[in-house]
Amino acid sequence: SAPPSQAHLVFATVFVVVWVGAGVVTVNAQLLGGTVSFFQSVCVLGYCMFPLVLAALVTHILNGAVLKVSVTAGCLVWAILASRGFLTDVVPQNRKLLATYPIALFYAVVSWMILVGN
Repeated sequence: SAPPSQAHLVFATVFVVVWVGAGVVTVNAQLLGGTVSFFQSVCVLGYCMFPLVLAALVTHILNGAVLKVSVTAGCLVWAILASRGFLTDVVPQNRKLLATYPIALFYAVVSWMILVGN
């Protein structure tokens, strides 16, 4: 948790991590032979991040590390499954795992930021 004077720095860091992460995942999907446009993929990744936003709100209210980790882990799985349903359909069948791994890694980094920030 950062002091109030560094709120702009925290926002900028989260903003850059989300945009760069979504961009890297999108470029990876395109390099794997995906047929999705850049902005379409970035938007889908953003929409599928809703469970992690929910986890951030819930963990801000809850007390107890085990409960916070459990909620964040559940929302992480939810976000991965949601985005996998959208983005792996545009990647060739034999490359679905290669497209899913960066998505999981991206959302895991965001989940880690949620846990560290609370």
